[in-house]
This record gives sequence, C-alpha cells and structure tokens, in this order.
Amino acid sequence: MKLYGLLGKNIDYSFSRSYFSEKFRKEAINAEYRNFDIPEIDNFEAVIKENEALKGLNVTIPYKQSVMEYLDRLDVNAEAIGAVNTIKIEEDRSLTGYNTDYVGFSAAIKPMLKNGNYRALILGTGGASKAVAFAFQKLGIKYLYVSRNPKTGQISYQDLDEEILQKHRIIVNTTPLGTFPNTEDHPDIPYQYLTQDHLAYDLIYNPSTTKFIELAAKNGATTSNGLRMLQLQAEKAWEIWNT
Repeated sequence: MKLYGLLGKNIDYSFSRSYFSEKFRKEAINAEYRNFDIPEIDNFEAVIKENEALKGLNVTIPYKQSVMEYLDRLDVNAEAIGAVNTIKIEEDRSLTGYNTDYVGFSAAIKPMLKNGNYRALILGTGGASKAVAFAFQKLGIKYLYVSRNPKTGQISYQDLDEEILQKHRIIVNTTPLGTFPNTEDHPDIPYQYLTQDHLAYDLIYNPSTTKFIELAAKNGATTSNGLRMLQLQAEKAWEIWNT
C-alpha cells in the first residue's frame, strides 16, 4: 500500500487527510494518507527514513519554507516562489519540492475577477503569501504586501487608509488569523472602507465563514474562503505524485 501524508505542526484540523482519505475510498485507490505532526522541522528526516512506503507529502504551516533545505531539488516554480507545499518522493528516495498553492489560488480566483484593472493587498508575508504573489504576477495583477513588520516595499496595517483600499480592490488574507478554534481573530484592517467593488479572499477554510469574511461581507464585498483553492492544489499534488 502506498503512503501519502501531510507535514505540519498542530494539524489535527487538516483538510488534506479527510480529502485524500475520501478520494482513496471513492476511487478504490490502495493508499493511505496520514498526518505527520512534528514539533520541529529537524524531525523531517526521520519521517522519510521511518516510512519506506511514503510516496508524497503535502506541507503546511509552519514548514513551507524551512523544509526546502532538506530537499534534493526544486521545481522551477517552487524555487521562484520560495516555498514548497508538495514533495514528491522519487523512486531513488530523493526529494523534489513543488508549489501547487499558486495553481490552486490562481484557478480559484480567476472566475471571480470581473473586467477591469485590479490591484491587490496581500495580508501576511509567510509561505502561502509567496504563492499568492506568484499567482498575481502570472495574472498581471499588481500587489502590495501588508505586514506587522514591513520590509522595504511593504506597508504596515497602520498604513491602511481609505485611499489605499480604494486603489486595491482585492484583499487576500494569507495569515492564520481566524482559524479554528480562534474564530474571533481577524486581520486588523479598516473594513469600513470596503465596498461592493471589493473581493475579500481568505485562504482559511475552517471555519467556512471567518471573521475576516464576515466583516468584509457586511460592507458589500464579494467573499470567498480557501476551500476551492485547497481542492484544486490537492488534485495538482496528486497529479505530481503520479507522473
């Protein structure tokens, strides 16, 4: 039996295990999907060594960037993004890193884009934010990072005002703020300046309606959670593992 899994920390809530377990059941695939919940990235090598049947891994918070140093090679897009969320374990047991987050995000948001020029705000600067930025580059959408500790070319949450929000009609939350069980948490942005011309996209999928989405919707914004993105990136990962 082939083995696949999710690498992360505190991942009992994981989408991936339930998604792939159901996929294997429905499609009569002789495989198992496990969570590899490790306290430190240093434990990654033991996961590979102790599970000879392992053929592929998804990677989630907080290891999308730190896992890269343990891999033998990177797909060109993963290298450009600077984050990995999919690992293929080759026949010789070498490890290749990919990023399917940008594929899932791009395919999920495209149908929501109406005609017109868009600019985007990306809330957060972690591994997931890099995939979102890469997708925006491919879509020709200019973006600006919003961070608690902004670097050159980024802005802080305190910088957000009506003018900036009028210019940036897409707002993507890539932070974990609002994830179950801390469902009242949300990015600190001036929601009162959002309008029906805005699209608020939350990468979080649990809960399905986060506080970020709730507050954006109250002001008329179109909203989406990250479930469709996760489904699309999962299918892309499956394709990578089996080619």
